[in-house]
Amino acid sequence: MEHVFHHRHEETPTGGGRLVFAVVINLVLAGAQVVGGVISGSLSLVADALHNLNDAAALMLALIARRIARRPADKVRTFGYRKAEVIGALINTTALIVVGLYLVYEAIARFVNPRPIDGWIVVFVAGAALLVDVATAILTYTMAKSSLNIKVAFIHNVADALGSAAVIVVGVLVLLFEWYIADLIATLFLASYIMVQGFRLMSESVRILMDSVPVDVDLDEVVRAMVSVPGVQSVHHVHIWQLDEHHRALEAHVVIGLANYPDMERARKALRQLLDERFAISHTSLEIERPGSHSGGPGSCGTVLPPH
Repeated sequence: MEHVFHHRHEETPTGGGRLVFAVVINLVLAGAQVVGGVISGSLSLVADALHNLNDAAALMLALIARRIARRPADKVRTFGYRKAEVIGALINTTALIVVGLYLVYEAIARFVNPRPIDGWIVVFVAGAALLVDVATAILTYTMAKSSLNIKVAFIHNVADALGSAAVIVVGVLVLLFEWYIADLIATLFLASYIMVQGFRLMSESVRILMDSVPVDVDLDEVVRAMVSVPGVQSVHHVHIWQLDEHHRALEAHVVIGLANYPDMERARKALRQLLDERFAISHTSLEIERPGSHSGGPGSCGTVLPPH
């Protein structure tokens, strides 16, 4: 019986400087928007300010989680701290949804008790906000491609940019036609976008934290592929999960009918190569068994296939 655990380490830069700068400019922007929103009476501008303030917190949390995730494995957390970024993403998506619900509540309350709006202040502040939102999104775009944690922060900024653009339209409509209802419509539009993105990204985070099979991996297909390796008779007790966004793991009991150790070792290496190249599973723990030596007791997962 042989246990093999194979893994690769990949280091990526934290991008800390860009995130810190993004936090600072979002804090300054949120303060300016709050002042402008209160003076002008625009709910959508205040809503955008709250979202920017939430962005600053999200970016700071993303930075902290990113740094924690890069701590090396120790005797307590033998897989390392990789899931810290996923936990940070879950917290940030929860905040996104809460902000969205709050904006819906405020829009309904403002509809019941409408207030006048100063269109020029709205247009000026929202225009400045749009520039900052676009700059922040650019700062986080590259990192968002490889990190769910940063992707959530990036979505925050994209939502802000859309919100700022919508607020500019609101200001123009108020100036030209006195359509104050546009302020409420823009607020509801922004809230809807925030919540849709929040629930989508929350689902990704929960899937990883629950050690689910990756969404693009079929468990039965993996087992069939493993059994196709020469010498492998069956596979059972199969578990596939994600250590984080980029690292997948598999553990399985593999029944091999080969008689000598060199052939068994070649089969094991072929399995490891197959899993890495075809399914991007770089962490493998294989328990090699001889025919008749295994039993599928309670808790077994995966598929047991009969001999060829």
